[in-house]
Amino acid sequence: MHMLITGGTGLIGRALIQDWLQDGHQATVITRSPADHPSTKTQRVTYTRWTDFQQNNDLDFDVIVNLAGETINQRWTIQAKNRITASRTLSARRLAEWADRRGKPFPLLINASGISIYGSSATGIFDETSTRQGNDFLADVVRKWEESADQIPALRTVKLRIAPVLAARQGVFPQMALPFKLGVGGPIGSGSQPFSWIHLDDMIRLIRFIIHESSIEGVVNAAAPESLSNGEFGRVLAKEYRRPYWMPVPSWSLRFMFGEMSSLLLEGQHVYPAKALEHGFAFQFGTAERAIQAIRHAEAHSQAHGLNAEEP
Repeated sequence: MHMLITGGTGLIGRALIQDWLQDGHQATVITRSPADHPSTKTQRVTYTRWTDFQQNNDLDFDVIVNLAGETINQRWTIQAKNRITASRTLSARRLAEWADRRGKPFPLLINASGISIYGSSATGIFDETSTRQGNDFLADVVRKWEESADQIPALRTVKLRIAPVLAARQGVFPQMALPFKLGVGGPIGSGSQPFSWIHLDDMIRLIRFIIHESSIEGVVNAAAPESLSNGEFGRVLAKEYRRPYWMPVPSWSLRFMFGEMSSLLLEGQHVYPAKALEHGFAFQFGTAERAIQAIRHAEAHSQAHGLNAEEP
């Protein structure tokens, strides 16, 4: 099978490419810097720029995975907000225009999205049937992201509402774990805000599952079935790293350091992956304890073998 991936050089994209190639498939990756990504020994992955890719209307793909989007982990100035939104809608518009020129829809589109669309809630539990949507910046970004994806012609479209992805060497987890490793971990703000998440391995397995399960379409929550508060997750972290759980991080300090982006840490939502579970998907790391144990094992393996932190 041949997969087209946008945003393929990020955390999810790199792991997905590695997994896809190991299964003997082929991938084309759209990136701003193809020269930074040499071809594999088997030549089954090609890195290209949008400008070069759009000149070729004869390519056929079995699945499109659109992960493109500038990181939200930056101070949300007006300029940053514009870049964050535009980077997501532009990639979808380019895919739609390319499909229109070809004159036929894609067989399958898997478009990244985010759980922030549900808005923050201390008590609500949101599955794919939930109609509640937030009214903050991130909810608006996801709304526009999904509306743009709806313009891409595809026989089957899946919008993956992705929770924070946990991995050993990239993403949010190293930042979350560092205070605990240093022995100064504790609750962030009140510690009562919900925290939904998904382990990277389950994220990749879920994408593969969707590709082969033709009955899945529409919104799919990519989040582990166990949803904890920030404080509960922190206590699991402390236990697994055998460190104390004692030093709180005041809300005011986060607002001072990060501005509006502090809402990522101080607010949240409980998200439940009802559709994946109903279709028979089994999470390997469905609890925080199992996920963190797996990450600790990956960390130990990396240290023992001297692996580069940039590897997926």
